[in-house]
Amino acid sequence: MHEGLLRTITGPADVKALDPGLLADLCAEIRTVLLEYGHRHGGHIGSNLGLVEATVALHRVFDSPHDRIVFDVSHQSYVHKMLTGRTGAYLDPARAGETTGFTNPEESEHDQFVLGHTGTSISLACGLAKARDAAGESGNVIAVIGDGSLSSGVAFEGLNNAAEQGGNLIIVFNDNEMSIAEDFGGMYGPLARLRASGGTAQPNIFNAFGLDYRYVEQGNDVNALVAALREVKDIDHPVVVHIHTLKGLGLPANDDRHEVDHCDLSGSEPHAGRCEASHWQTPDAALGKPDDPRKHYGKLAMAALERRFAAEPGLTVISPATPGSNGITRAFRERAGAHYVDTGITESHAVAFAAGIARAGGTPVVATTASFFQRAYDQFFQEMALNRQPVTLLSFLSGLSGSDNTHSGAYDITMFGNIPGLICLAPTNGHDLLGMLDWATSPSRRDSAHPGPVMIRIPGETVLAADADAAYRALSESPTAQGTDWLRWHTVKSGRRVAILGLGNTLPLALQVADSLPFDATVVDPRQFGSLDEDALHALIDQDHRLIVTLEDGQLEGGWGEKVAAYCGNLPMPADALPHVLTFGAAKEFTDRVPLAELNRRYGLTVESVSRAISRHLGIAD
Repeated sequence: MHEGLLRTITGPADVKALDPGLLADLCAEIRTVLLEYGHRHGGHIGSNLGLVEATVALHRVFDSPHDRIVFDVSHQSYVHKMLTGRTGAYLDPARAGETTGFTNPEESEHDQFVLGHTGTSISLACGLAKARDAAGESGNVIAVIGDGSLSSGVAFEGLNNAAEQGGNLIIVFNDNEMSIAEDFGGMYGPLARLRASGGTAQPNIFNAFGLDYRYVEQGNDVNALVAALREVKDIDHPVVVHIHTLKGLGLPANDDRHEVDHCDLSGSEPHAGRCEASHWQTPDAALGKPDDPRKHYGKLAMAALERRFAAEPGLTVISPATPGSNGITRAFRERAGAHYVDTGITESHAVAFAAGIARAGGTPVVATTASFFQRAYDQFFQEMALNRQPVTLLSFLSGLSGSDNTHSGAYDITMFGNIPGLICLAPTNGHDLLGMLDWATSPSRRDSAHPGPVMIRIPGETVLAADADAAYRALSESPTAQGTDWLRWHTVKSGRRVAILGLGNTLPLALQVADSLPFDATVVDPRQFGSLDEDALHALIDQDHRLIVTLEDGQLEGGWGEKVAAYCGNLPMPADALPHVLTFGAAKEFTDRVPLAELNRRYGLTVESVSRAISRHLGIAD
């Protein structure tokens, strides 16, 4: 193999100038670099390994950025970045932070959008093509979308619009026979028959939309792809180029290709390890390790539900893809049988589907990441909350974290907490999480005072770290889970003058702040943020707590603390008797891979900042 080619690639022009006989060598070198990069830094490696040849072919044939390439989800854009001037970030460990894991126009003119969610590339491409045609401009528009993403409803809407719109639009359909986990849905049988027939079988879903169609069996043959793409370059109508690829091509531990994007690199060799969940992870964050709150608490929740399956035939766990990320292990899914449904990457459908199960008397539990739940906002309002269906939502990666700007859960309190009729619970330990889950999914809740939907915010890093401390558990756990009114605030520590309300992941901080003060302050675990416990607030005021402090690890504007402040500020009592409220939370901004500790410092969510603010208000010298 000819080595060192990648260092000579500074942009797409270099890919075009490369001797045709060296394209395969370039692909092999890129694959090696991806494996080494994944071992060092983690990331979405499997999806990139499968798309190496296709990406090289795209830049060999098309003229980016004049020809616009839109990568669906864009987690498979590492090779694209290497070929568009960002190779150093993948070759030099010290420069890894120069790129994000997704496309970003701020990084390069070759990136069209910041994307991290699935199914939107065809719609975006339709918009780019529409504007190009309206302006009388030239150039190709190419959408690259995988078979897992195609299950998203918005992808079908895009296909429908593309056929009607007409004009140049090229949809490269990357078919690797899987989503993040397995593919689920009725369209995958016909796709399999298309592959088996060399693209000739009917029904052909793309022809059914009125789209032209081409098939490339050897989707990891760079020369075959170059030839196929040259045939459709500058085409005057929409066309689908269906390429059959192997996800994770080149991974040594490739006996199970499902969920190959997540690897536990626990072996001593650079590429050793086993494939488990949906991103390639370093050993610290591997599946099942206690420092991963999503998997830890997700496994607890699934184990609690599994014990009830035999007696409750209607109890159903629903995952709109990404199950492994949230502790819904392959072993659990196999044991659960009909009690588990993976709907594919279809958050809107998953919530509406759950509402249908609930309406028919079943007990649905929908589990996914907070930022993915954003895609089902209309279903939260209409099918679920308006219809008062007892759906239970488990929201993972909620609140502040070091996530990229497309996966931040910092907006979940403002998103969920303002939906009428939705009960929003924020457990502060594993004990309460299981108690809340038991209550939310109890068949008897249908006939209670709170029969509608419930969202449970899965605890994050700070709670998991504190949960290992026996003293914290003794303080934070509710006396008994059975019969607990989860909508009432829980006083964790009684004191005077100041009441510190630590919602969800901020309860450990509230306790630490209280310990730092020169007097005994009251610490409250609100346990929920969909409504206020007005009785508890009045009790604090009656007990002469003249200062109330709210802590939340989410966007402050439109969040929970503002509700507390507004309520207290509007009480019908003399101004000098009103309690003062200090609110702490996140600014309204997008953040990208900022460490959690740095975010907490930025927003004043530290012991020092909160204690200083309290002391200044009370006139206590620092």
